[in-house]
Amino acid sequence: MVLKQKTLVKDITYEGTGLHSGLPVTMTLRPATANTGIIFVRTDLPGHPSVKASPANVTNTNRATTLEAGEAKVFTVEHLLAAFYGLGIDNCYVEVNSPEPPVGDGSAAVFVDLMKQAGIQELDADRTVYAVKQSHAIYDGDRYILILPYDGLRVTFTSVNDHSLLGTQQLDIHLDSEDVFEREISPARTIGFMKELEQLQAMGLAKGGNIDNVLVYDDTSCLSVPRYDDELVRHKILDILGDLFLLGPIKGHIIALKSSHELNSRLAREILQEMKED
Repeated sequence: MVLKQKTLVKDITYEGTGLHSGLPVTMTLRPATANTGIIFVRTDLPGHPSVKASPANVTNTNRATTLEAGEAKVFTVEHLLAAFYGLGIDNCYVEVNSPEPPVGDGSAAVFVDLMKQAGIQELDADRTVYAVKQSHAIYDGDRYILILPYDGLRVTFTSVNDHSLLGTQQLDIHLDSEDVFEREISPARTIGFMKELEQLQAMGLAKGGNIDNVLVYDDTSCLSVPRYDDELVRHKILDILGDLFLLGPIKGHIIALKSSHELNSRLAREILQEMKED
């Protein structure tokens, strides 16, 4: 079966607040022609500079993924990119009047709903899904992420946390349909700890977080209402999908232990090098 590239049918706008910046932001998703890719446009800056979603444009991975090209800079793009991945949308202009897209509910579900409201259309251009041909592995102490050749997209993630309510969580999932992503991954939110909040905010992070858009824990309890018993590991998989969609759609079996945006990004760059040499 020959897959076709996709974009949105019409423009759609969403207003909210950035997770880390805490700044108000208006985001408009606009249809784009075939082979455009995902382009972020800063409408608040002179000349409306833009940056393409690509591993080559990642400049920071501290708590979120940042893309930058010239004057155009956007961060915390991974949840939105995961939604594009989940719905198979290859081409779109993302216009934002702030450096960070809205957090929504802290997951990808709001963005999935938004894109479905706009409508999704096929374009008259074939979609290339790159099948990884060799294994790649990134290690950092006791953390790692690797990818193996595989006919499809499968993610096996193990999360280890010393909080009594979290512990070790593992999920092995075959992402072979939009339904699986929407049902099992897209609603999962990131987690945060009250003991880290003051430090994060001193670093200019988590200013827009609350118990609804972040799964918040204190020393003994969860202050939010969980959507899954293993919401942490599901959100970690969401992050991987968003970070690796910078490459476009791929096939492979991703296996990770306590991975992070940094390790995800390093893996994406290795796969990108393979793609260039192929």
